[in-house]
Amino acid sequence: MTSAHGFVAEEERLFEVDRPAATLNILSTADLSVFAPLVEAFQARNPTVEVHYVTASSSELMKALYEEDAEFDIAISSAMDLQTKLVNDGFAERYVSTETASLPDWAKWRDRLYAFTQEPAVLVYSKIAFEGLPQPTNRDELIALLRENPDRFQGRVGTYDIRESGAGYLFATQDSRQSESLWRMAEVMGRLDARLYCCSSRMIRDVVEGRLALAYNVLGSYAAAHLADNTDLGILQFSDFTTVMLRTVLIPKTAGNLDLAGQFVDFLVSEDNRDLIEDLTGLPAIDPGVLQREAAFRPIRLGPGLLVYLDQLKRRTFIRAWLNAMVQP
Repeated sequence: MTSAHGFVAEEERLFEVDRPAATLNILSTADLSVFAPLVEAFQARNPTVEVHYVTASSSELMKALYEEDAEFDIAISSAMDLQTKLVNDGFAERYVSTETASLPDWAKWRDRLYAFTQEPAVLVYSKIAFEGLPQPTNRDELIALLRENPDRFQGRVGTYDIRESGAGYLFATQDSRQSESLWRMAEVMGRLDARLYCCSSRMIRDVVEGRLALAYNVLGSYAAAHLADNTDLGILQFSDFTTVMLRTVLIPKTAGNLDLAGQFVDFLVSEDNRDLIEDLTGLPAIDPGVLQREAAFRPIRLGPGLLVYLDQLKRRTFIRAWLNAMVQP
């Protein structure tokens, strides 16, 4: 649906209260079904606050705030690069509190952008499709497995279409920084007529329903939600490196209620609420000790490095190289 401003909204809900004294306007890429319990938990502590929650894709969120000056008090997105650009170009308010100060340095930037979840990109696979095959532990082993078993995987490999998916483009550019395996992976997937997707949820659905044997670089938090109901589904975190996306929150310059926006930021980033976030949403909350326990984890760093591949020339060059590898003649 098209919003009053012009950007395309996907879902919209007003969380009403009996005696509203204020309204918090949230624009988010997180599905309403995932985030509703967290909104209701915030309202339980703030019973006079109505919450107007609007969901949009990461690109439409960017359009709303960067081009249309849409009035929202909170912006939540998994597209770390686009959130970084909003901050870098002056579209976010500064906010500092005891709660934000408690975040590790890698989970905040310029006192304007804060991470509240850390979500690894994983391989989701069908155990039936992999029956009799060795389980790969890293990307080189996966590439070899795909090359050696084309009949098993032809047309049954899924990954992001980085031309359309903000998260997919972000993961691909980060993979390219970590290893040259991205291009070999794209080439072998191209030979297998890989299916390209907009988002993690659709890839996972097609693995669950048997249309795909595997889905590469999907959000582990979304995949984990399907594990309890499907014993055939497997999740792999690679030992060479596991890219970790940080879901972030900022206060837009157009915010009409800065105090209330600050309260919501504190609610999301508070150390005391980390278990609550995981219990209510299934999303893994920020854990400062994760880098010591998980040697392969590579959190995507907030900061100007994320702006490099937003340059239009670099973006076109990167996508062209990816297409040349992925789309086989």
